[in-house]
Amino acid sequence: MKLKFTWPMGIIIALVSFIIFILSFVYKAHFVNKYDHHLVSEDYYKDELNYQKEIDQQNKGIALNENISIKKTIDGLLINFPEEFEPSAISGTIFFQRLSNGKIDFELPIKLETNNYLIKKETLVQGRWDVKIEWNVAENKYLFKEKIMY
Repeated sequence: MKLKFTWPMGIIIALVSFIIFILSFVYKAHFVNKYDHHLVSEDYYKDELNYQKEIDQQNKGIALNENISIKKTIDGLLINFPEEFEPSAISGTIFFQRLSNGKIDFELPIKLETNNYLIKKETLVQGRWDVKIEWNVAENKYLFKEKIMY
């Protein structure tokens, strides 16, 4: 017996194919790690409210005689803090954020003996990093942001 192909059968095949396509797309989007999606910040509403403070802190750092500088060296990443401040008076946190993989983000406390802070090359993975340095001297808060390729 030969099966005759009719237009209702074509509609059913098209609908079943479409449903399979949509279900496979949903499965990949939710369960396959390759297509992992995450927010840059879980508290983005709160971060938006603090954005003006960040701008003011960045402008304070720019107004200094010498701002922070970041250099790639053989040993790793060298962060130079302004010479006008006593190294022991500088405190804060260095944040490293990888937009392509939030699982390798990390932060380091700032404890200086000299005006240089070295981050060893074993700590960093090659690629693009967003570096955010929140640092304080006495009551003054400063902020430095830079995108680097390591």
